[in-house]
Amino acid sequence: MGYSHIAIAVKDMEATHRFYTEAMGFTLVKAVIVPKDGGFARHVFYSTGSDIDQLIAFWDLSQVPGCENIRTNISIDLGHDAYTNHLAFSADSIEDLDAKRQRWNDLGYDVLEIDHGWVQSIYIADPDGITVEFAVVTKPFTDADATEALEILRIMDPDLDFALPPMKMHKTSTAVGGEG
Repeated sequence: MGYSHIAIAVKDMEATHRFYTEAMGFTLVKAVIVPKDGGFARHVFYSTGSDIDQLIAFWDLSQVPGCENIRTNISIDLGHDAYTNHLAFSADSIEDLDAKRQRWNDLGYDVLEIDHGWVQSIYIADPDGITVEFAVVTKPFTDADATEALEILRIMDPDLDFALPPMKMHKTSTAVGGEG
């Protein structure tokens, strides 16, 4: 079972639109106006690959009284590091992941790349400071992975003596998008 959509409030719908169409490569598929608290909101939907589900949607609350200074950074505003709450989208292959990283660099974003051993990921932040990720699974899941996952889920005193995964920062030659 997939999901229909994820919806997030944003501060600047135009900046969000540019980011999710240009940097992420998503397609605008639907927008609706919703009366809200004496004003109106826009609910804007983007396809992440399918036009019927697995959409990402944004609430533009700029015309809703009392929403002028909304807080939208889902990690920092809750006191977490920027990577705690994040949105991860699939890449088709390592080559596709490399092409997406190059697109981000060309748009002016510094891109963090992490090889987690089973998934390769790249990360930047959207206009609201929300970390977005493209990832490709590089090692199929096994029954042993599921068994280990259940053990990890329940462990109360884990061994913390392990190496961090390989990380690389791909710096941009331009400063359009800023730090990722």
